Amino acid sequence: MSHIAVERNRRRQMNDHLKVLRSLTPCFYIKRGDQASIIGGVIEFIKELHQVLQALESKKRRKSLSPSPGPSPSPRPLQLITLQPDHQNNSHGQENAVKELTACCNSSVADVEAKLSGSNVILKVVSKRIAGQIVKIINVLERLCFEVLHLNISSMDDTVLYSFVVKIGLECQLSVEELALEVQQSFLIIS
Repeated sequence: MSHIAVERNRRRQMNDHLKVLRSLTPCFYIKRGDQASIIGGVIEFIKELHQVLQALESKKRRKSLSPSPGPSPSPRPLQLITLQPDHQNNSHGQENAVKELTACCNSSVADVEAKLSGSNVILKVVSKRIAGQIVKIINVLERLCFEVLHLNISSMDDTVLYSFVVKIGLECQLSVEELALEVQQSFLIIS
């Protein structure tokens, strides 16, 4: 009897939690009322909130670094940051192989982050909305032997976040630092 009561209580709690998740998530994220649809919709909503948060943080960082308005403000020089590779310890305390290598190239115009993930690169670019900029970035990627596998564009006000997953071509010889710098320089190209 107690096992049945425990299971009934667990299902009641699960249904209560699902109701709360559903009430906190905009309705267009949840296609149907089943558990898998609710959880999938919540995951998509959280991913989008995370991207909006990244865009806002980048916008805040750019505002704090941009020169104050005045006569002919000088552009801030590029800032290239290479983050240490992530290491993972196994249960014996020994270090496994490097999982990811990340490079950031930031300026007052855009923040670019390139992260090596297996045979792909995750590329995130946050900037002000600039007409035609996405085409310039894609042209740079294709010229450098990268294949765009996935692209997600999120925007808020005048800030846009481009999230790419790109496959590294066999002919590609660039480091993540060089890739971040090349994408950053695409903002300097005048059409």
